[in-house]
Parts: sequence; C-alpha cells; structure tokens
Amino acid sequence: MGKILRTTKLTTLSEFLIVVIGIGGILGGIYFLSPGIKTAVSKQLNGIELNSSDVNNVTNAEKIAVPTKDLSTEVASKPLVRIAGYAWNATSGIIVANGGPKTTQGSLMEKNGVNLEIIRQDWLTELRNMQMKFIDEFDKGEAIPSSDKSAFGILIMGDGAPFYISSAQKSLDEKYGKDKYHLQVMGAIGMSYGEDKLIGPPNWKSDPKSMKGALISAVLGDGDWVTTVNYCFANGLKVNPDPSTYDPEAVNIYPSENDDYMKSAEELIKSQTTGWTVTLKEVNNGKLTGKTVNHKIDGCATWTPGDKTVFDKLSGFVDIVSTKEFNNQMPAVLIGVKEWATKNPEIVTNILKSALTASNQMKNYEDWKVRASEAVADTYKMETPEYWYKMFKGEQGTKGGLTYNMGGSKVFNYADGMQYFGMSDGVNRYKSVYNQVGSYLTELNPFGFNENVGKVVPYEEAVNLFFLKNINDIESTSADKADYSAQATEVMASGEWRINFASGSANVQGNSTKDLEKIYNLLIQAENSKLTIVGHTDNVGGDAANVPLSKNRAQAIVTYLKNKGIPESRFQLVDGKGAMDPVADNATEAGKAKNRRVVITFLK
Repeated sequence: MGKILRTTKLTTLSEFLIVVIGIGGILGGIYFLSPGIKTAVSKQLNGIELNSSDVNNVTNAEKIAVPTKDLSTEVASKPLVRIAGYAWNATSGIIVANGGPKTTQGSLMEKNGVNLEIIRQDWLTELRNMQMKFIDEFDKGEAIPSSDKSAFGILIMGDGAPFYISSAQKSLDEKYGKDKYHLQVMGAIGMSYGEDKLIGPPNWKSDPKSMKGALISAVLGDGDWVTTVNYCFANGLKVNPDPSTYDPEAVNIYPSENDDYMKSAEELIKSQTTGWTVTLKEVNNGKLTGKTVNHKIDGCATWTPGDKTVFDKLSGFVDIVSTKEFNNQMPAVLIGVKEWATKNPEIVTNILKSALTASNQMKNYEDWKVRASEAVADTYKMETPEYWYKMFKGEQGTKGGLTYNMGGSKVFNYADGMQYFGMSDGVNRYKSVYNQVGSYLTELNPFGFNENVGKVVPYEEAVNLFFLKNINDIESTSADKADYSAQATEVMASGEWRINFASGSANVQGNSTKDLEKIYNLLIQAENSKLTIVGHTDNVGGDAANVPLSKNRAQAIVTYLKNKGIPESRFQLVDGKGAMDPVADNATEAGKAKNRRVVITFLK
C-alpha cells in the first residue's frame, strides 16, 4: 500500500527527477516518432516465494482493560513522539495501544511511559518529508524534534520499504554526507491478509494466460503492484516494465493518476463504464513499431476501500489474487530514524511492546477488537467503526453470480513478530520479501530506479531488530507451525521455470541458482500454499531415459528447496513427463530449449 514519488516539496532527488523528466520531454518526440528505437523489453521473471506457514499466533493472556477515550495527563509532560502512516487496518494494534491518535488514559502507551501521536498521511512523499524534517531538526541539535510537520517514524507496507529506504538514503547521503543518517525497519505490527489485491475479470483467475495483453491500473512500486507482478511471474507471464508503451505479449501496467490507489479503482470504473481509453506506443520485443494503441483499463491493483468501490460500481469483476494468497508479502512495518532510536531505545522498544501487547489482546478478546475499530475511525477520520471492524475481518459479496472478497487484515503479537523475522523458527520471511522486491526494482526499473536511486539498500542495513529483541517482559508463545496434511485442490498459480541442467543430467547448473532463489522467495511469501513440481525434457532420447531424467530434475529442485528449509510435506506431487507434453517444436534448438523445463504449480 503506498504512493510513490508524489512530490509536493523539492529535495535534491526531486530536483534531479525534474531534470530527468525535462530531458525526457525533449527526447519524447524523437522516441515517439521513430519506430524501431530500442525500449525496455518485457520481462518474465521468477516471483516471490510462497512460504507454507501462516504467521498468526495467539498467546493466552489475562484481559487488560480497554483504553479510555480521554487524553492521558500522566504522560503529557513527557516528550511527544510522532509516527505517521497510511490509513489501513493492519495498523489497528498500535492505534488501539495508543487509544486513538493521541495517548489516552488507561492505554498501553501510557502504561509504558510513551507520549505518542499517530498521524494519518496517505501520500508517501509527505511521509518522507516528515521524516526528513525530523532529521533536519535532530541534526540542528533538537533532542526530540517538536515540529508538527516532523515524524520519527512512519507506518507503511513492508514490501514498499526497499524503494522508500533506498531512495531516502540517497537524499540523506547527498544532504548530510554518506552514512550520517539512516532509515530502518524496526519491527512489524500487522499484516495485510486479503485487503490488497489484483481485480479483474474471472477468466484471469481460471486461465492466467488470458491476462496477456491486459492493461492494469496500479501505483507503480507499491504493494499492490508487487502482488500483481508476483501473480504474473508465478504464472509465467511477461510484464512490460515501460508504462508509456503497450506490449500485446505481456501484462501492461498503467500508472494511476497522482500515484493514488483510489484512482486505480476509479480509472478501471471510468474505462469500463464510459469507454475511456489510454493512448500508448506499441512495442514488439523491446522495439517501437511506430503504431499507437488506444486501450481500455482491464483491471486494477488496489486495496480497501478501493476494492469495495470497484465491486459496488461494476459487475463481472472479482479479486484475482491478494495478500491472502501471498500471505507473508505485506507486513505493516515501523520505519524509524536509526540515529535517534539509538539514543532513545527505551521509547522505541516500548512503542513496539505496547503495539504487540494490544494486538494480542485483540486476538483474545472481542471488546478489544471493537475498541480498536473505534480508535482507527477516530485516527483516520474516515468511515465508521463498524466499517473498520467488518473490513478487518474481511467480507465476501456476490454480484451477477460472481463472488468477490473485500478487506482482510491481521495484527502482530510478540510471537508473530519474532516468527516473521525468523527469530523463533529460523525462517526469515521478511528478508525473502525485501530481497525479492529489491530484485523487481532493479530488473523492472520502475521510475528509472536504477538511474535515479542507484541501488537497493541491503537487507542487513535496512532492518534493525534490536528494539524488537530488546523486549524482555512480554508474554509469548512458541511459533505456530503450518499444517500441510490436507490435500490442496485449488490452483493458485502455475508457471514454467527453465532451470538449466547439464546435458543428460539432473545436476543444476550454477547459472540457475538465482532462479531457484526466486522460487524459494515465492514459497516464503505464499506460506500457506502446497506445490507440485513436474519436469519435462525435449525429444532427444526415448521415454525410457527421458521420463526418469525429468523426474530426477524435478527432484533436484525439491532437494534444493528442502535444503533451504521448505518441509517435505509441502510437496504434494513430484513427477516427470519426459517429452510427452512439449510446448514448442522439437525440430528446432530454440524449441527444444523451451521444452526442457520444470512446471511448478502452487495450490491452496
């Protein structure tokens, strides 16, 4: 969930981008009028891993009285700390821990000595400006920056953190000198669990290949875009990385107006109800054809209330895939200023402790869920408590004979936080998410990421778990383990990976390690899925050799994934079909290469 590069104040990076856009405008006419000029080639990548365990622990705990709505006088004299963030239900735990936008009497923040203000801000650029203002005041000597335009921390989607942290780090290095200040993920307090989704016609779900040539409205670089890209790559579909062009052989992304997720929904509605189209330059294998295409918006990537808006206005659309399938993809993370946090570890630790404790109360007691919905409505100044209560759980609707899903979020208790970062069961789910999205940024290059930002800040520098580990007096429980004993029957995605093997051998060649790592990352992100792995060969040799060879190649991938920690019980079928199901002509070397493949199907 996020808005990328919505500029209202100029920074060094913003000025640089304006120069780039200006030059782009001059070159645009040449680019548009000159067929055959090389442009970005549509990419078919391997998607994020789908991990099999659902992070959703419930720790038995005595009931704590819900916070009042009266402002706290006990912490009023303490320094005021500000956190700003998006309006979404995954942050319910920290909001109810505070009693609302400001710390209230009887709240857990008050109990833990924290005077906190939570500010709704839906524009990523403004969130960035608030953190930059905080750093500026801190750099000038303010121990606790006090401007109402500054914020120590922000709450955004964790899959948006690679872009946010990396782009902000470039600006910080330019302004203050290299590595003087840093932004870091300091913990996760919740998770999108269905709320963020790709919406389209139902055939995209039954036949993902029918998405070829589709135009989808989305905020480039945000979590819903990631969900869409994941679905495409898991199903072997190419994604066109250039939003100014149209590739009929790929899935195309249209950047929503003002980088607004609600506009994503509105653009789909407008296109479907009025016939509104987008004019794009046609491209074939990375080359402009000289033709233009006027194309409708076929689907959108959005979140609540965008999804409800679409389903209220349109018939014939359903949720194709969401963060319920990619259940580890989108945590609600706290990103804070490292240098200030290091000087104030007790405050940061107690903010996390309060949020995780309140979340566990929500998991155990209904009146905490009700109070959370009231606090969320008060903080966001949007919709009613009843709306947020229903959307937290998620709702299902039916229209024109089609069933669709809306909403769906989770909050994290301490056991969830420890498990998500791999500190209780050894599987670092967030590291897989962070690294996979980082690869999308460099390979798909949205907004000229490689040219304008340069690189993704490494996970080890971008994530600081000291403050989470520093919580030592909170109730916990052992990590929940996924149960794969039941037969999975519904296909979530099915894609072909061309893993390279030595000729006539089941030994994976070194140049395929990166692809295998991406498959693993997809498995981590969709942790509730099971999978089938089926190997295929070209027609060189007979069935007596090819069938066992293809099965051995499938087993080689299983062995790699098991060595990475994926349990045996996740593999519902491992098989080989030799040369029986070719997808290309074996009469050519190119065709044979396409037939030497492994098909991986994710089941739920």
